[in-house]
Amino acid sequence: MNEQEGERRRKLLQLASAAVFLTIAAVAVLIVVNASKTEGGDPSDLQGAAQINRALAGLPQSEMSLGSPKAPATLVEFGDLKCPACASFSEQVIPDVIDSKVGGGTARIEFRNFTIIDDQSGPAGAAALAAGEQGRGWNFLEIFYRNQGAETAPYADDKFLTAVARAAGVADIARWNRERMGARLGGEVEASSAEARELGFTGTPSFAVEGSNGGLEPLGVVGSAEELESAIDEAR
Repeated sequence: MNEQEGERRRKLLQLASAAVFLTIAAVAVLIVVNASKTEGGDPSDLQGAAQINRALAGLPQSEMSLGSPKAPATLVEFGDLKCPACASFSEQVIPDVIDSKVGGGTARIEFRNFTIIDDQSGPAGAAALAAGEQGRGWNFLEIFYRNQGAETAPYADDKFLTAVARAAGVADIARWNRERMGARLGGEVEASSAEARELGFTGTPSFAVEGSNGGLEPLGVVGSAEELESAIDEAR
């Protein structure tokens, strides 16, 4: 390696290190902001449902996927409904990706459970999947996030989950109850959590992208919509 090549390599390593630092710093800010919340988790006072339902009304949904099934790339988010950073991403990062990529048909976005918070994470994840069975999975997910309580609080009980499902427009609540409490969806939550660990993920939200060649390319934790958009462009 000559001196010029060595200098170029050192600069690339410096840039990569800076990018990693900025990503970690951005995620840390999101966690601190959302983890400090003391409100939320109140099934009698859900916020933002009408706005979320309007925003998602023109986008196709299938189970926990949002966007055209013919899109050339799929962005996969591994998250925990009780995760504060996931809620912050849903408000501050994901809307930009939906506007720029999902709405235009360039990509679709899929949510998969990666339960890491507490023993309510699994049932909450199954409840989201059950809403997805009726085409309201992303509505449920976003409304839950907007009304998320304190991370360690046991707010995500049957009453709260049912209120979120009704606000999300789940038409058949009896069917939703049967499915969320059944073994099939509980097994899906466990399977996607295991998949996240196999991909090397240790925190939420973590991301992967799938393009026309198939197979998930792990991205891990990211710090901005721009990073996700660039990964989508490369995967097409």
